[in-house]
Amino acid sequence: MVQTDTSGGFTKPHFPATHTFSLSFKLLIFTILFVMFAEVLLFVPAIANFQRNYIESKIRTAGIVAHTLTTYPETALPRTIQADLLNRLDAYAVAVRSAGMKQLVAMADAPPTVTRSIDFDNQQTHGIVMEAIDTMMFGGDRTIRVTGNYDGEGEIEVVFSETHLRDELLHFAGRLLLVSFLISAFVGVLVFFSIQYLMVIPMRRLGKSIYKWSQEPESDAYLVRYGGRTDEIGRAEFAAATMQQRIQELFKQQKRLVELGLAVSKINHDLRNLLASAQLISDRLTAIPDPSVQRFAPKLVSAIDRAINYCQSVLAYGKAQEAPPSRRLLSLSRLATDVAEMTGLVHHASIEWVNAVPEDLEVDADSDQLFRVLLNLVRNAAQALEQCKDDAVVRRLTVSAERDGTKVSIRVSDTGPGLSEKARESLFKPFSGSVRSGGTGLGLAIVAELVKAHGGTISCLDGGPGATFLIEIPDRLALAAA
Repeated sequence: MVQTDTSGGFTKPHFPATHTFSLSFKLLIFTILFVMFAEVLLFVPAIANFQRNYIESKIRTAGIVAHTLTTYPETALPRTIQADLLNRLDAYAVAVRSAGMKQLVAMADAPPTVTRSIDFDNQQTHGIVMEAIDTMMFGGDRTIRVTGNYDGEGEIEVVFSETHLRDELLHFAGRLLLVSFLISAFVGVLVFFSIQYLMVIPMRRLGKSIYKWSQEPESDAYLVRYGGRTDEIGRAEFAAATMQQRIQELFKQQKRLVELGLAVSKINHDLRNLLASAQLISDRLTAIPDPSVQRFAPKLVSAIDRAINYCQSVLAYGKAQEAPPSRRLLSLSRLATDVAEMTGLVHHASIEWVNAVPEDLEVDADSDQLFRVLLNLVRNAAQALEQCKDDAVVRRLTVSAERDGTKVSIRVSDTGPGLSEKARESLFKPFSGSVRSGGTGLGLAIVAELVKAHGGTISCLDGGPGATFLIEIPDRLALAAA
């Protein structure tokens, strides 16, 4: 019995060192038993047929004796010759019935009393079987009278002892059982080695590899090797090999996430101190009466405040869920402009920034979280556009939106190279969805989580040019009704 340990896992069950009761051994025993059972089904008809042949031979020989003895008058054939013929026939008496009259052909001195009668020509199949079983189980010193056809017109009766018949029947049954056992053992051994080669050895090797690999899942030494078989064993090997590869990929991602979390936690501590100093300096800038400073200082303060908030929750992803969104009615056009100013797209030298969001369009969302969503998407699009060095290529980044009832649809489109099919398969998975060399893929994963927290959806639309991300955010009233 398998018992759980204190750590919540399972202790290894105790397996016997020997394989006395292994699967192959059990299969061998069952094979022998099944073949023996099949032989038993043939055993009963075989002994019934043997007894019938024995009696038929007895009747045929008795017919020859009767014909011989009736050819000569009883006075012409000495009594000793009759006794010798009956002795060779192993019978006590022979009689012939013809035209309704019965004639005693030969009879031994003082024949025993008949205790069993068999009508050879009128026996049914089940009667033959029952007679054979009766001979084996209860036979011995009884005297049998058998009647059968004689010369096509009459009947012949033979009275003989059951002892010799039963002895012959038992000897035949013993030989039949011995042959059946040998056949069963031979077939069982063939099946045993066949199953050993085809199933047991591969499954034992597969189980051993999986168990050893479970002790060192990051090692490649005990990975299951798919041997190319197309049967159930091959499918099991292929499934196990695929599972191990996927688990190793998950281990690598987990290890990378742990390393990233450790590095970010160290950076986060020092970065918060630096941002706190920058916040103090920016507060002093707000006191300078210069108009340009007064115009840019609030934006700088707002950016630093957001950066500090991000540092405080930078480890939330992968460690805990994001805080629930604090939803308010926002001016989406103003929020898109703030994102463009934060990323430097408003006065970018080579990228055309287009804010196609209607001025009066309002969205029910969390300001900071929706800002992070647009910031990640816009920054990714800008980096994709900056990678192209051809001056003739159009570099345009557009943010557009529209309201459809209680739902707001936001599109972030660019004229960059677009996304490959491979990148689309794991676009919103951490450490898998990055299409830029050196990227972690965390940006789109965070975006998907924040949009989902609003009850919305995000997808990458097909078609070009470039890439287009569609965000759909329903209002709070629509979510409550749903």
